[in-house]
Order: sequence, then structure tokens, then C-alpha cells
Amino acid sequence: MAERTFTTHAGGLFLLLPLLVRFDIDALVRGARFPGTQMIPALHAVRSALILKLLGKSRRSHVMDLVFDQGVALAAGLNAIPKSTFMAQYSSRLGRKAITRLMERWIERLRDEKLIDASSFNLDFHSISYFGEDPFVEKHYVPRRSQKRTAVLTFFAQDAEGQVFCYSNADLRKGEEADEVLRFVRFWEKRYGERPAHLVFDSKLTTYANLSKLNKMGITFLTLRRRSPKLIAEVATMPRSAWKTVRLDVPHRKFKTPRVVDQRVTLKGYKGTVRQLLIRDLGHDQPTILLTNDMTSSLKALITRYARRMLIENGLADAVDFFHLDALSSAIALNVDFDVLLTVIASGVYRQFAKSLRGYHKAQARQIFRRFLDTTARVSVTDQEVHVQLPRRAHNPILLDPRLIGRAIQIPWWNGRSLRLEIV
Repeated sequence: MAERTFTTHAGGLFLLLPLLVRFDIDALVRGARFPGTQMIPALHAVRSALILKLLGKSRRSHVMDLVFDQGVALAAGLNAIPKSTFMAQYSSRLGRKAITRLMERWIERLRDEKLIDASSFNLDFHSISYFGEDPFVEKHYVPRRSQKRTAVLTFFAQDAEGQVFCYSNADLRKGEEADEVLRFVRFWEKRYGERPAHLVFDSKLTTYANLSKLNKMGITFLTLRRRSPKLIAEVATMPRSAWKTVRLDVPHRKFKTPRVVDQRVTLKGYKGTVRQLLIRDLGHDQPTILLTNDMTSSLKALITRYARRMLIENGLADAVDFFHLDALSSAIALNVDFDVLLTVIASGVYRQFAKSLRGYHKAQARQIFRRFLDTTARVSVTDQEVHVQLPRRAHNPILLDPRLIGRAIQIPWWNGRSLRLEIV
């Protein structure tokens, strides 16, 4: 690494490098046994791909925009960032097992950093539309289009408290969707020796038979029930005396006093009875119908908890808008799987960075990037350190309190050099 001074357009990227060191990304990749080449080892390949995600690049093939930016190459520990051919084809060398190994180690880091509470999880599917022609890409329902179309189906689990993704799978086939919740349970139990305690998800995520299996495992679930004409008619004929008004303690919510009927019902394929809540006056034309095996929690607690399921939809929206989750990287699901995992890791890095910024702990990645990271910088490389000078910006004072500026941080892939950030 020669001594030199240059200007980079990715100056904010250096603010995230201490987090990559803190999460020990290199150790995760080594433990997952990812492949590499003599010219570009696995550590540098994954680091480069992750950096593109952190910068909000829509595709790994768009790396050509950055090949002449010395700052991006320096952040990855290379003389030059790998070209688009290598970046686009790297995922073809990975299988589901390697991706799962990296995901397991990443989740371990999230738990060590207290980003995962693990008391409750939000689950959801996301369909990534495919606009080419390939007879082996299946059709799935795409909510944004309100229709079935050619797409790659992905599954996500989000820690409800930390609001960070902690599981993903893009290697799904038609007919396997309903069992993915059980695969997530097995994954979590195998890795941590315990089953997830509480799961919240939409009505189309699994079947009543699988709800029965979750109940038998001792896992509490809360889900939306599909509104059939028969159920809607039943709600419409309920006497006024059957409804109980519940007051929700949710600030800024417009509809705080829904009316609820608390029932015990049987379902086809479900062994035993399940608790059903018929809810009106939540701001929807049609009633909301919830199913749960939680027989003790209050009506207010159940309704409020299900409303927080929207957090995973907000997280997916951020993944689409900033991390370009919908920019399908391949027609092959396993190739998409690596891109989805990069999104999971990058979103976790941003969540940890946001936690250190006073007043911005709930900010989305695109907001963090625009206010703090989308900036140029002057970089000086010496034998001992890499000195990064950031220009003055309105939000820079927020970076000073958590000591992100000024102190030297050792970067393992810089051959003994430290990173020192300064605002000039």
C-alpha cells in the first residue's frame, strides 16, 4: 500500500469500516469457508461485494462506476476493486450451505452486539420480479403488482425488538412456501439450542396444519386469518352486545378504540381450539381477524403486537429502496440468495451505525446515507495510518458525541495501519 493522497467520492464509507472490524467480517467469512482466487481471496471478494451494498449500488455489475475511485479499493483492502465480471459471477461459486454458514455466524455477531432480542420475530415473504424469459423461473404473487407473475420468492425473519433481519432464504420453490416457517424454526433451534418463542406473520405465510405443529412445539404464534365471505357475514351479524371496546395506548395512532369479539374456534387441520379475534374500527373497511394460540395475553397486547408486524414491511421497503433488493441479480435462486444475504448484513451494519447516532436510532438506511455518508473525503495514506478528512456538513456534530471522529482504529486488512477520521 503506497503512500499517497487522493480524493474519494465515497468518504462516508470510512465511517462504516470500524463496524466491519467490530463485527469481525473477515472471521465470519473464514468460518463460512467461502471460495476465493489467488488474485482476489475470499475475504476481499466478500468485503468488496458488501461495500457495494453499503454504498447503495443497485447491482454488483455496477462496480465499474467505482473502479477508478481509490477510496473504495482502499476500504476493501485492494489496489483496485474487482471488475464487474468477477463481482457478477462470484455468487455462482456458492451453495446454500456456505451461505447458511455465513448467516449463522452473522447472527451470532448480532446477538453479541445486543442487536437481537430474540423474544419475538416478524416473518414475511418478498417476491422479486423477473422481467426476462426463463421457463424455470416460477410464478409467485407480487403484492406491489397485485398479481401472480414470474419472480424469485424470498423469505425473511426480523427481530421485532431490534428491527434487524436475522434470517433469509431465496432458495425456495413452488409448493415449499408453507413449510419455510418450520425451516426457520429448525435453523434457529439447531444454531442456538432453543426454538423461537414467538412468531408473528401474515395470513398467507403457512397453513393451519403448520400452525398446529407450531403449537405442539410450544411456539406462540399470532397471524392474520383470511377473510372468507362466510366469516365476513358472521362478523356482520354479530349482535352489538358481543363487541368489546379496547383502548390502544399507541401514540399518533388515529384509530385507538377498536371493537373486538374474543372467540375460541376450531380450524381444519389444526388440533384443538385456537383463539380468534374479530376486530372492527381499525381504519379498514373490512374487519381484521387474528388467530393465536396465546390464550392469556390481553386484547390490547395482541392487537398492538400484530400492528408492529408492519416493521418488517418497513424494513423490506428500505431494502428495496436503498439496498435494491428488487434488482434481481440472476434467474438462478441460489445466486439471488447471496445477494439477499448481503442485504441482510448491510442492513444490520446500518442499524448498528444508527444506534450510535443520537436521535437517529430508528432512521432508515437511505436516510442515514443521505445525511451522514454521502460525502467526498480527502485521504492521506502513510506507513502508520490512513487519515480521512471529511468536509463540514450540517449533521457532522452528531458524529462527534459517539467518538466516531478523532480516535485511531486499527483496520486488520491494512497491514498494520490505523484509520483516523477528521472533520475539516
